[in-house]
Amino acid sequence: MFTPGLEAVPYSHAGVALTGWLARPQDTPRAAVALFPTIANVNPLMEKRARRLAEAGYLVMIVDFYGEPVESFQASFPLAEKLRADNAHYRARIAAGIEALRTLPEAAGLTVFAIGHCMGGQAVLEAARAGMDLAGVVSFHGTLPTTAPAQPGTIAARVLVCHGDADPLAPREHVLAFWEEMDAAGAHWHFHAYGGVKHGFTDPDSPAKGMAALDYDASADRQSWSSMLSFFDEILG
Repeated sequence: MFTPGLEAVPYSHAGVALTGWLARPQDTPRAAVALFPTIANVNPLMEKRARRLAEAGYLVMIVDFYGEPVESFQASFPLAEKLRADNAHYRARIAAGIEALRTLPEAAGLTVFAIGHCMGGQAVLEAARAGMDLAGVVSFHGTLPTTAPAQPGTIAARVLVCHGDADPLAPREHVLAFWEEMDAAGAHWHFHAYGGVKHGFTDPDSPAKGMAALDYDASADRQSWSSMLSFFDEILG
């Protein structure tokens, strides 16, 4: 796969060859951001968001979930199911992407964040639960349950969740359970919920995917992006 304007970053995990895609800022980076994509892996929306973050001054790498082409949105589901079948393996794949970014010469000494969309949003919450060395994580319409809840004192990263309150993939009972999990773990967390907003609200192509759970919401898209930038600013000072 060739992604114009982004640089390939080869890395691997568990014998699988993976490729990150790097977007550089024009000047010295403020921080480094591991961008975890949707279930469909690297796609034009993720590329666009990586470039937007680079324009805002961040060194950004889109992480690779699968190490193989994803032929269609529907074709991504069995790939995701296989990857997430074992939580420890899934977390190790997540950690490999973060480490691939962290070890780049350009990232030396930089604060590292992780953000994610849909499945990527779930991934960054798993990274936080696992205590990975991150300054902050931001989940955009990620699902919330886990098979390995955070333990007290394990979450090092600050957590921001941007959530559609009408998302049937993350219903109210999941939200309340997540809040209780974060409190029990002693996490520093923020939760922004957007009323009437469904899953996939950052993706203008969501309505075309043929799933009732998905829809784009321009207001939630704008507000969540602004919240992420403000979150970064607060952490970076």
